[in-house]
Amino acid sequence: MTTERFPESSEPLLPTKRRWEGEDEAAAFHEFDGASFPGAVFNLSTTIVGAGIMALPATMKVLGLVPGLVMIVLAAFLTDASIELLMRFSRVVGAPSYGAVMGDAFGWWGRRLLQVCVVVNNVGVMIVYMIIIGDVLSGTSSVGEHHYGVLEGWFGTHWWNGRFFVLLVTTLAVFTPLACFKRVDSLSYTSTVSVALAVVFVVITAGIAIVKLIRGQIPMPKLFPEVPDLASVWELFTAVPVLVTAYVCHYNVHPIHNELKESNQIKPIVHTSLALCSTVYITTSFFGYLLFGESTLSDVLANFDSNLGIPYSSALSDAVRVSYAVHLMLVFPMIFHALRLNLDGLLFSSARPLASDNRRFGVMTAVLLLVIFVSANFIPSIWDAFQFTGATAAVCIAFIFPAAITLRDPHSIAKKWDKILAVFMIVLAVTSNVVAVYSDAYSIFHKKSASQA
Repeated sequence: MTTERFPESSEPLLPTKRRWEGEDEAAAFHEFDGASFPGAVFNLSTTIVGAGIMALPATMKVLGLVPGLVMIVLAAFLTDASIELLMRFSRVVGAPSYGAVMGDAFGWWGRRLLQVCVVVNNVGVMIVYMIIIGDVLSGTSSVGEHHYGVLEGWFGTHWWNGRFFVLLVTTLAVFTPLACFKRVDSLSYTSTVSVALAVVFVVITAGIAIVKLIRGQIPMPKLFPEVPDLASVWELFTAVPVLVTAYVCHYNVHPIHNELKESNQIKPIVHTSLALCSTVYITTSFFGYLLFGESTLSDVLANFDSNLGIPYSSALSDAVRVSYAVHLMLVFPMIFHALRLNLDGLLFSSARPLASDNRRFGVMTAVLLLVIFVSANFIPSIWDAFQFTGATAAVCIAFIFPAAITLRDPHSIAKKWDKILAVFMIVLAVTSNVVAVYSDAYSIFHKKSASQA
């Protein structure tokens, strides 16, 4: 069955490398002979490793070190299983995108629902990225206390290192050029640098923790959660949205697959990317929690704002924060690529492919960057919104939709074990995230009640 069955929004942002031949734009891409294995691994890894890595040490504080690390590994295996199910159903119908698979299983509304979830998730994630970049470079104020940014610490407070101007320059000088690339593979080099910077962050954090451990400056970490009452049990579920958000990459699997030299490489690419990212996540979670213990904040990067108690503390703190800020800048275009694709499918489902309409491509890119920039300057807090997207859109993209496709099984290819796994994923995702949303709302309500008392 050919891809012509999916003429509308299922069309990938770019046709596959084989479909460039004979089109008007072919001359501009005549040297492109398909994406390489390493480039695809780094692109998918960059999609996975984003702001979620900074919240993982805090999940260790909630769950305890042993259950927390086990949950990271479990989330990786479930992500691999959901992607495997998704790609298996894609191959049967020749679907070029996640939306096409949803459309094949559930029709028009299924495709639209998927696209809405990707738009909600990716807009939220990119606003978070931009806010964190502003916090790192220009500082942030919380409860009357100002945390100085890197640029403020180096040069003092000036108009040109304020949040608005720094984010404006970042948007124009970094995000805009990278967002203008039409192929995912064009971002493979920036993705490589991005992953390398994430590794730099992990290495520095681990190094500091080991030095302090040798000096006897680190107490024994909490291995298991403390659950003295029922409220403590509910609190454990608040870690679930963070773990779900940390592994969401499903919306970029098809675009990467479409550009491969050899399409059968997608399975080892997914395995390699998940193994790489799991290693980064486990190392960050372990050493981040070991380093800061019960003082670990929801954004562990904020912990590096203080004296680390070792030589060259200030230089190491700046290195960690700057490397992470640049990492997010390079992750941004990978997430933006999927956002633009899915929003175009929602708004212009009957139009020609976005790749062949430069005006629509340019206008959509500019409008999305403007919306994200403005939102990042006016939204004061990120973590409640981050947990909300993780508990809603992200969990649908990562687990509920692939499992629902498997249970629907429109082509009778699902095995008994596949359906058992699908039921497990849906029950686990829905139950844990409903409890997580309830627990977050309960916590916020009681904080407000306590402050008014």
